[in-house]
Amino acid sequence: MPIVNRIADLQPEIQAWRRDLHAHPELDYDLPRTSSFVAERLREFGCDEVVTGLGKTGVVGVIRGNRTASSRDAKVIGLRADMDALPIEEATDLSYVSKRQGVMHACGHDGHTAMLLGAARYLADTRNFAGSAVMIFQPAEEYGAGAAAMLKDGLIERFGIDEVYGMHNAPGIPIGQFATRAGPIMAATDGIHIRIEGRGGHPGSAHKCIDPILAGAQLVTALQQIVAHNVSPLVSAAIGILAFQSGTGGSVIPQTAELRGTIRTLTPEVRQLILKRLSEVVSGTALSTGAHIDLTCQPGYPLTVNHEVQTELAIRVANEVVGEDNVLETPPAMAAEDFGYMSAARPGAYVYCGNGDSAHCHHPAYDFNDEAIVYGTSFWIKLVESALAA
Repeated sequence: MPIVNRIADLQPEIQAWRRDLHAHPELDYDLPRTSSFVAERLREFGCDEVVTGLGKTGVVGVIRGNRTASSRDAKVIGLRADMDALPIEEATDLSYVSKRQGVMHACGHDGHTAMLLGAARYLADTRNFAGSAVMIFQPAEEYGAGAAAMLKDGLIERFGIDEVYGMHNAPGIPIGQFATRAGPIMAATDGIHIRIEGRGGHPGSAHKCIDPILAGAQLVTALQQIVAHNVSPLVSAAIGILAFQSGTGGSVIPQTAELRGTIRTLTPEVRQLILKRLSEVVSGTALSTGAHIDLTCQPGYPLTVNHEVQTELAIRVANEVVGEDNVLETPPAMAAEDFGYMSAARPGAYVYCGNGDSAHCHHPAYDFNDEAIVYGTSFWIKLVESALAA
């Protein structure tokens, strides 16, 4: 069956939830309206448990199946949707455009939340599975590591989750297609902060100064050699300097400069190599320029890894929903996802659901494509019924 028939009938209602969420976006952990909206729907559906306040503003709904299985075979699987928006001014003329200035659902989390709510409604009615399905509605995916906060609050242990799955819409992949892969699927990130202390003075007496802008410029260039010449061309990695702040102009060589950026890697070995070389390049630049340079690396989201068995299940389910020709193998992405915390805690898989020819995520003209609802929601339903078959 291409999609679950009842979900096609429910599509207008799920779409209405999605558009309501789109019009009322909230950021990070500050999700009072969104969390309440989700919890109210889950209670209306008759979930066996509805828990709020997990990971500050996360919401969990538990649905127990009616089919019997031995205690050894009864599993618990978690399905995760993110709820937070982005600090972006929306640039659309949609009838449901964001009502909050400078905040919008520019990454489709409104769609993710609505699709998982649709799956919860169907599963709470039918319960045609053994074991339990745990619906995880997570805050602060964009900034703040909401997945880690929910894990810290006992998400896995409290609900006995054995496996966990995530889904994200994908602009550029046609509606009615899915994409995934086993192994690393999204990168680990580390933040870079470099502070350069030079010796300020007059540009007419530059020989008496240590120019932090010159040292910073050398660093921006030198850091690019790490990926180009120290990392195998068969392995993906990225270093980006995203901010360079120094000086006020005029006839002044400034005293200090600050650089901020990011490292993105797909294996722990390459991450360690880059961190080592980064430190060496910074030390060498300090020696050659005479500047004092402090390097701070802040670990960000971990590598998101799809486990083999769970990925095979996700592919089988996607094949059932849209047909084998519409299930693609995707290369790893250098973007990061805090779902990596969850898939490190339990075996799992992360799947992309096509969003069609839309603006890219994090763009002010982006909008989740409501035509994807029936496919993503059907995938969630069939995943539960397949993973928890009696």
